[in-house]
Amino acid sequence: MSEQNASWKEYIKESMLPQMWCSGCGNGIVLGALARAMAKLNLEKNKVVVVTGIGCWGKADDYFTCSALHGTHGRALAFATGVKAANPELDVIVLMGDGDGVTIGGNHLIHAARRNIDLTVVLLNNNNYGMTGGQASALTPLGMVTSTTKYGNPERDLDICSLVDAAGANYVARGTVYHVPQLDKLISDGINKKGFSFIEALSPCPTHFGRRNKLGDAVKMVKTLKENAVNVNSSQAQEGDLKEGSFLIGKLAERYDDDFNTAYEKIRQKIKTK
Repeated sequence: MSEQNASWKEYIKESMLPQMWCSGCGNGIVLGALARAMAKLNLEKNKVVVVTGIGCWGKADDYFTCSALHGTHGRALAFATGVKAANPELDVIVLMGDGDGVTIGGNHLIHAARRNIDLTVVLLNNNNYGMTGGQASALTPLGMVTSTTKYGNPERDLDICSLVDAAGANYVARGTVYHVPQLDKLISDGINKKGFSFIEALSPCPTHFGRRNKLGDAVKMVKTLKENAVNVNSSQAQEGDLKEGSFLIGKLAERYDDDFNTAYEKIRQKIKTK
């Protein structure tokens, strides 16, 4: 790759366009953010592997020109861990939705973060299982209506960024499809960061979640993201003055611990000297 920044178009398979996602879905915005992050970092396409599970966002690997591994439901991180452990030189980027990555694959997520393996996860949170009809996920808020909670969800949702932070990830961030330049930077910083990087991208699902909960059209749902997001570096966030329904965006946690491959190599060298 030349010293000049690559074009994001080099990372997108134009023959696959237009996208398959519903009108108003934010998946395409996150797709563009990831392609721009790859271009900003001049990633070598033959050293990038995009790993996905199942779901709307799990189809994103179809649009990238780099290598891809489309796994089974909830198991993207298991496959990605194997790829990275076998070849630490690769940039391995994992794309999961909230149903795939947190509800079914939650155990893999906790342990990948604990292991601090050098992967970058872009988890798209649309608050439900979009592809299979809008069932409740572990990130469906309390009281919200889905196809499996027609009278309201009786379960509380997880703060997935706090969970991944507690598990020990080196980098944790949250962005939205409204704050696009920030989302670009959060993803590129995550790829650049050694260790387990996790970026939650809030992207409303107008087809299932918004319609059932009478949240308005896609434009109104994105406007709600704008109104409720609070930058983690703002005075409002620093003072803890957050109104009900608001949420933090930006880089939420950062560590400099050894990633899994580095820690494993230290053990190997220790054994060799005995």
